Amino acid sequence: MPLREHLVELRRRVVLAALGLLLGAVAGWLLYDPVIAALQQPVVRLEREGLVALNFAGVATSFDLKVKVSLFLGVLVSSPWWILQLWLFVTPGLTRKERRSAIVFLAASVPLFLAGSWLAWRVLPNAVRLLTEFTPDGATNLIDAQLYLSFVMRVILAFGIAFLLPVIMVGVNLAGLVRGSTWLHGWRWAVLLVMTFAAFATPTPDVVTMFVVALPMLALYFLAVGVCVLHDRRDDARRAALTSEAGATPVER
Repeated sequence: MPLREHLVELRRRVVLAALGLLLGAVAGWLLYDPVIAALQQPVVRLEREGLVALNFAGVATSFDLKVKVSLFLGVLVSSPWWILQLWLFVTPGLTRKERRSAIVFLAASVPLFLAGSWLAWRVLPNAVRLLTEFTPDGATNLIDAQLYLSFVMRVILAFGIAFLLPVIMVGVNLAGLVRGSTWLHGWRWAVLLVMTFAAFATPTPDVVTMFVVALPMLALYFLAVGVCVLHDRRDDARRAALTSEAGATPVER
């Protein structure tokens, strides 16, 4: 496909993904009240102990917060749609068999993204508690509501996207952009990056929590590497067979 057609297709997919995000944001606006109550829970528990309190610093802060949370929910609710647009942009150059494989991985993308978001939600209370424990005795930590919700949303999205990376690895491999051996040779860097991500994403004093976050991500990485390597072997064998048949044709004549 020429570069201009690639750019046109990219624009089309971006527009469709944006429309899906907009509809998801409308749904998020309607679900704002129960969601904001759930997002405040880690702070509410500490507020009962007199350690922290959410602070709405401006007149329009509550409105701005509702808009941000609605957009955040729009990303989560519309995740099947924008992930689909990503795949449809990647897969036009694939064969019919590879497209069937892509559909399987597309089906895995949504639960992986939601699983990463759920894991972030599980570790979030411990992270909030640890970070607020540095408040001196006799003082109260007045947490800006917008900064707190931005922190929560970044953590949840970061975990969701991190769980999507293996699917993206397989996608670029099926598209012929990166071979599985390249992913395999970079396993040391992958382990280092995953452990670093887990250390920052779960700022708790125990190592167990860090490994609870890191091990699923590492397992998904090596599973993706295995799928890429198997695909490359089948692809190489198919190409070798076609080359040998092409070389044998003139002799047979």
